[in-house]
Amino acid sequence: MRISVSAAAAFVALVVLAAGPARAEMVKFKAHLSAAAETPPNDSRASGDVVATLDTATGKLNWNGSYSGLTGPELMSHFHGPGAPGASAPVAVQANGKASPFSGSAMLSQAQVADLMAGKWYFNVHTEQNKGGEIRGQLQKAM
Repeated sequence: MRISVSAAAAFVALVVLAAGPARAEMVKFKAHLSAAAETPPNDSRASGDVVATLDTATGKLNWNGSYSGLTGPELMSHFHGPGAPGASAPVAVQANGKASPFSGSAMLSQAQVADLMAGKWYFNVHTEQNKGGEIRGQLQKAM
């Protein structure tokens, strides 16, 4: 059986069109921030929440959050990883949420995307009284 070049090209084009473009997955994450989740825990009554959305095709992370009840002004806030609950990890992305509510975005590396998807990132807010972190929350995939 002999297939013409134009028939083969048409078949290839049909297969490519049927497959469609690669689709990005938008993955949503949430973290509740508390003093009890800090390493080590502290006695602050502050709390907060962070919601983040990751575009898995581009690695872009967008977030917004809020907090209240801190012992003083925020010195800095950021995402840390890779780190399991109760473990410390280096800063992965600066958030600079100097006022509540706050928002931001950053481009992540493939390794950072993998760690975030594996549940190995947390968010931390630091104050003068709690320089190691006043409130913290592990990012988890939201349903």
